[in-house]
Formats: sequence, structure tokens, C-alpha cells
Amino acid sequence: MTHRPPPGITAPHIPADAYHRAQATGQPVVIVVNDTHPAGIPWRRCLIPFAIAGAAVAGGWGLVTALCYLLDAATHAATVIAGAAGPIGIGGITLKLARNKRT
Repeated sequence: MTHRPPPGITAPHIPADAYHRAQATGQPVVIVVNDTHPAGIPWRRCLIPFAIAGAAVAGGWGLVTALCYLLDAATHAATVIAGAAGPIGIGGITLKLARNKRT
């Protein structure tokens, strides 16, 4: 009887002589896998949603801060432009956009 190598990568940890002996005699090959599950709560499952929620909250506050800064810059620019332009008249109606500083 010819010997065949172990099949693929299904069990690379079986010694070749034990595999060939089991194949020649017809005995089954028993594979023991030591797999222990840790006791308690898997913390990664609990912490990932909180990390995602915290990142979303921090991003939201960052957007609010950026919007407030941009609105502040826009109002400051509008005030400077209005103060430099003076009164604006359209069709006989004159609007004074900014007050004089000598009140």
C-alpha cells in the first residue's frame, strides 16, 4: 500500500508517522484542540459601541464649534464691510448698515 501525505492544511500538526500508521491500520485520527474560553464579560464587545458613540459625540461637538467659529467670522466680516460702505440706498430708501462711532 502506498502512503499519501496528510491532506492539505486541515491538520498540519499531526506527525507524519502517526498519520501513516493510522492510515495503514485503519485507526481513526483523533485531534485534540485545547480551546478555553475566558470567564466573565468579553470587554471588547462592550467597549466598542461606547467608543463609537464617544467618537460620534466628539465629532458632533467639533462640528458645532467649527460652525460657531465660522458664523462669528462671517458676522465680523459683515460688520467691517457695512462700516466701511456707509449708507446704502435703493429706489429712494436709504439704509444705514452700521452706527457711527461718534454717538
